Parts: sequence; C-alpha cells; structure tokens
Amino acid sequence: MAADQPIVHPYIPNSIPAIKAEMLAAIGASSVEDLYADIPESLRLRRPLDLPPPYRSEVELVRHVGGLLDRNVSAREVISFLGAGCYQHHVPAICDEINSRGEFLTAYAGEPYEDHGRFQALFEYASMMGELLEMDVVNVPTYDGFQAAATALRMAARITGRSRVLLPASIGRDKLSKIREYLKPDLAVGLTPYDPATGEVSVPKLQGALGADTAAVFLENPNYLGVIETEARGIVRLAHEAGALAVISVDPSTLGVLAAPASFGADIVCGDIQPLGIHAHYGGGHAGFIATHDEERFVNEYPSRLFGIAPTIVDGEYGFGDVAYDRTSFAKRELGKEWVGTAAALWGITAGVYLALMGPQGMTELGEGLMARTRYAIDALGVIPGVTIPFRKRHHFNEFVADVSAGGRTVAEVNAALRERGIFGGADLSVQFPELGQAMLVCVTEVHVRADIDRLAAVLKETLR
Repeated sequence: MAADQPIVHPYIPNSIPAIKAEMLAAIGASSVEDLYADIPESLRLRRPLDLPPPYRSEVELVRHVGGLLDRNVSAREVISFLGAGCYQHHVPAICDEINSRGEFLTAYAGEPYEDHGRFQALFEYASMMGELLEMDVVNVPTYDGFQAAATALRMAARITGRSRVLLPASIGRDKLSKIREYLKPDLAVGLTPYDPATGEVSVPKLQGALGADTAAVFLENPNYLGVIETEARGIVRLAHEAGALAVISVDPSTLGVLAAPASFGADIVCGDIQPLGIHAHYGGGHAGFIATHDEERFVNEYPSRLFGIAPTIVDGEYGFGDVAYDRTSFAKRELGKEWVGTAAALWGITAGVYLALMGPQGMTELGEGLMARTRYAIDALGVIPGVTIPFRKRHHFNEFVADVSAGGRTVAEVNAALRERGIFGGADLSVQFPELGQAMLVCVTEVHVRADIDRLAAVLKETLR
C-alpha cells in the first residue's frame, strides 16, 4: 500500500476520507486542523509518533501480540514460590466458567435495565463472606485489598473523629505507600515496630504509641512476613481501651483454621479476595472487601455499594439492590463520604462461586493443608547450610522469611540461579526490610506438592554450596 494512500481503519467508524470531508463540511471546518486551533503551537507535535508501522490485518496483530506474550514465563511453566500479596492458589474450573458468562462479564454498574442476576450474585457473595468473617455487612468489592485497607482506616477516622492511625512496621511497602497517599492530608500514619525475635507486633511499643488522637489500630493477620499475630486479641483490647477502633486485615483463605477477627472484637475487617478462586494473572486480579457489624455508625460510613434483599410486590418474590444508597457519591456526588468509583464486582461474583463450591469443610481443609505445607517448607529449607529462618518457631500461614546472608549470596543472585533451574524463588525483602538481611519471602500454597518443595530445597542447597 502506498505511503500516501489514506487508511480506512476497520474498527474506527467514519474513517473513510469522503465521510470525513462530509462531516467537516457540516460543521464549517476546512480541515481537521481547524478543530485544534485553540491548542498553542508549542504544545503540538509536528512529527509522527515513534511507533512501528501499523498492522493492517488481524492475523498480523494476533501474531505480534502473541510474540509479546511469549516473552513471559508463567507459573504454569515453572514452579513458583512467589507470594507477597498475590498468590497462586488452585482455581476450580467452575470459577472461570461462571465469571465468563456474558451477563456477568459484560455488565458494568449492574443497573436494573441490564442486570441479569448480577445483583443477586453479589448479594450471595456478600452473604457468604459475612458468614466466613462472622460479620453482618460486606461491601461490593473495591479495586483491591490496598484500597479496602485505606478506606477502612478513613471510615474509622470519621467514626472516632480522630486524626492518627497506627500500622505495623511489618506491612508491605507497596501497601504502606497506598495507605499513606490515600490518607493524606487528613490523617497521620505511625508505624509500630515488630519484635525481631517473633516477627509479631511489639505489644509494649504499640501500647506506648497509643494516644488520644489514635483513630485506629491496623493489624494484618497473618502479617506480610507470613507470621500469625498471636496477640491479636490483646491488641484489639488495647485499641478499645484507648478509644480507638481495631481494623484487622485478613487473608480470607485462613478463616477455615483461624478465628475470624470479629470473634476477638475487631470493629472493621478488610482484605483482598484474590485467594478465593482468582488467578494471579501476572499480579492481579484483585478485589478488596470491607466488613462490619450491622450498626448504623459503621454502615453510614461505607463509601462503596452495599447490596441487600427485599420482597417485591409479588408474593414470594424477592429483589436485590442497593442499601442506604443516599450515603454514596452516586447519590451525593461531591458530598459523598468518599468517591465510589468502579468496583471489581466481577471478582466478587467469582469469589462467591468459590465459597459456594468449597463450603465450610472445604475452607477448613484448605487452611489445614496450607499450614502443613508451610511448616514442611520451613523445616526443609531451615536445615540448608547458609539459610536461616528468622521466625522459625512461630506459627505461619502460606509464607515465611528465609535469610540467605550466611551463604554469601544476595537474594537477587540466588533467585537468578533458581530461575535458571525453572524455579521462581521468594520475593526479595532486602530493600523493604534491610534489617532482615538478604531475605526472601517464600510462599507455598495447595498447588505445591512435596516434590516441589523438596526440589526448591535441593536447588537452593546446591546454589549456596
């Protein structure tokens, strides 16, 4: 095709030159340039963008994109021990089957004129999450768990009228960055040190940091380092004694074996539902949940949508839809508590399918298996010369810290050697937590069999030899 020949794009309407000319004539413009007359010359780019030639057929485009994707190495092709907030759990086929249905996949905001069961599906998801969390109210999912945590802390600040929140120093730095940015400029963020011997929050240091301005104490259980916070009940009590709320972030896949935070007094519970039937997808998808008891002071502070059930005018028929809609920015615009934004509702439906499939017994078996695998991996790596497990005697879930400093190698070097042998090692903690040395965060889930963990131990031992 000649370089000066006009392009008629197959996917862009009205790209035919004659139609363009007709449209310009209708508005009294001599050329497209007339439409940009108000843009200063200094802001215009008078040369083509530095882009490759266009692909003029779908076949060419598919081949190009396929080539880009082929550069990736996925956890389907190698053994992965990466976690740090995004986990390679088993995803039952039915989760993908249901969330790919047209009425769910293509629905946007779930308005009545295009809803085909989406409201009910999200209500059922919220109901099952409420049962798992032992809470009454669960929101339509936010973007991710980071957003859920930040919003939960703002809710706590609005309820208490206070201006400072306390977070554990063991929190992941990406999550900390998100929370800090979202709470600016209204709320100050303080970090409570963790005990270097246990990896758990230092209760005496927390007690000393509490004050009359503390709106919330935020706790992750298990924490970012994989350690279960055994003093969670006492931490909640200290928060309440100081007049603060307890905001607990939890991995929902733990709740078949660990007590729900509500059982030891948590006021607001939040987290990410990615472990519930959602693929890792090279870092996503994610969706955040927030849960509370059915108390007006909490419900009125949710900025996100809440779905409920109500009888219709037809006997025996029920409808599903928004609860307390007037508290949202959809109703009040700039007067809303926070901006609702686009929710990750499709992942909520997916998590609902997963929970319905697993049931209480399935969640218990999942949790027991995860804790057993984690302990097996700790024991397998802990005997390797050059490897130290900092919090080895503590209870762990899914993840644990392994320090390779004694082997004289950096985590980056060790992980590079593991990749050459078809293994993704643990996330590098040496920058986020330099006090832990050359440490990696090793993650095991139900997709790992004993042979996978044994192979990691063998290759790691060989690498550090």
